[in-house]
Amino acid sequence: MPPVPPVPFARQMNDSPASQHAPGGLRGRWQAFRDRLLINPRFHRWAAAFPLTRPIARRESKALFDIVAGFTYSQVLFACVRLNLFNILAEGPQTTAALARRLSLPEDAAARLLAAAASLRLLEARANGLWGLGPLGAPIVAQPAIAAMVEHHESLYHDLADPVALMRGERPSTALSGYWPYADTTPGASPQALSAERVEAYSALMSASQPLVSEQVLEAYSLQRHRCLLDVGGGQGTFLAAVAERAPHLQLKLFDLPAVAELATRRFAEQGLSDRAHAYGGSFFSDPLPTGADVITLVRVLFDHPDERVLMILRAVRAALPADGVLLISEPMSGTPGAEAIGDAYYGFYLMAMGRGRSRTPERLQALLHEAGFGQVRTLATRLPLQTRVLLARPAN
Repeated sequence: MPPVPPVPFARQMNDSPASQHAPGGLRGRWQAFRDRLLINPRFHRWAAAFPLTRPIARRESKALFDIVAGFTYSQVLFACVRLNLFNILAEGPQTTAALARRLSLPEDAAARLLAAAASLRLLEARANGLWGLGPLGAPIVAQPAIAAMVEHHESLYHDLADPVALMRGERPSTALSGYWPYADTTPGASPQALSAERVEAYSALMSASQPLVSEQVLEAYSLQRHRCLLDVGGGQGTFLAAVAERAPHLQLKLFDLPAVAELATRRFAEQGLSDRAHAYGGSFFSDPLPTGADVITLVRVLFDHPDERVLMILRAVRAALPADGVLLISEPMSGTPGAEAIGDAYYGFYLMAMGRGRSRTPERLQALLHEAGFGQVRTLATRLPLQTRVLLARPAN
């Protein structure tokens, strides 16, 4: 039988009034006492048996096991996406036998997958032996970007097969650094010289996932008083297409690597935006940004880069902004209440595998903004902070 993890009590004990309010040395002594309890098997046996602590023990034991089994859970999701299972069930509930035929799986294997997916609330069992979409599977049909990210994670899993070697720098190249070619740190590498074919895959992924973020940003800040928006690192222009629909009076500019800007120019023409949307190619590390915009956006750009590069980007933005202009920064941020694991575990290791960048707290970004010449900085509320948070910054006087 696979091992069952012990009952963890760390969170309950760390959240106790004693640990939260004890000053200085008292808190340290409390934490030392708690640690001695938590490594004692007798305490775990007692906690699992005592009626008042039993519900907590069971809940925490499940939480720990979910971490232990997390890779298996993610592979169940990956199999569902790879087999197009959610879209098949969007047509209507079906039996195990019918799904086995549609998925080209032996019926026993299909039954295992369906039961596993149902246990994760991706699917649910219906009456008369039918299977339908679950509360966590249905949104994957509504938001194709989720499925695109799940497929993309195949590269991430490859890079994290030996996380210790990755952290020690014993892996000279990773699948993600190859996927995101602008992250290539090989001496002599020139992101500006990348071909359209080389940037198309990652640009398409960013475009697919952009709608998840665009609505959050545009709900958080009204663009009605502005006349021209420049999206720096704007990819194929998916965010600007959303802006164009929301604010038809705005002139639009995009700045990205030359090959990416070419893709954006084509997209603007296809969308009938060529008269008000223009793409400019270059590097924000060596080329000045286009001027004339009174609002500039950095959507999921800064966390791809180390601090010294972030400062270069922010200073380039500051130089391009008029005195009354504003900068909007949108990206997932470290320390987001309720989403700490997303910022520090997921993005922390994803960006390490990519080879550069890090997730930052709003406070760290504010410090970098001040250093780059911005004054007032404030956080704007978004509906789903785990997807993105938004900072608004104004140039210092």
